[in-house]
Amino acid sequence: MQRITVLCVGKLKEKFYAAAAAEYIKRLGRYCKLEVLELPEVRLPEDPSPAEIQKALSAEADVIRPKLDGAVVALCIEGQMCSSEALSKKLAAFALEGKSRVTFLIGGSYGLDETLKKQADWRLSMSPMTFPHHLARVMLLEQIYRACQIAEGTRYHK
Repeated sequence: MQRITVLCVGKLKEKFYAAAAAEYIKRLGRYCKLEVLELPEVRLPEDPSPAEIQKALSAEADVIRPKLDGAVVALCIEGQMCSSEALSKKLAAFALEGKSRVTFLIGGSYGLDETLKKQADWRLSMSPMTFPHHLARVMLLEQIYRACQIAEGTRYHK
């Protein structure tokens, strides 16, 4: 059974996001060993400078780096877009490569530090559109669930 970690910067505060995430976490229990880790987002002033943003991203990366394990997938807008079927195949490919653990990274409101993106085995983009990082978590969990359903050959994915 594949072990999947979704490592998120920031906590889900909105109840509707938390409820949706909890539903997919429950559903995924049949298909993988899932862990969702929330790490604190570095607080920034109202209108941060680029240097302040970079310093915060670097500090967040220092907390994230020790928690990385297995294949690392960084969610970032400049990453590769793929279909649900392709995601399912990618997860299977990681397993075939002996990477039984996959860690997905979701940055905070300013994204991920460039060093983490470079360290990743794969950069994944959900869309060229911008989404709140809390919604990205729900979308990622749903896509992981869908990928598992595709691998099982169920009717969930039509």
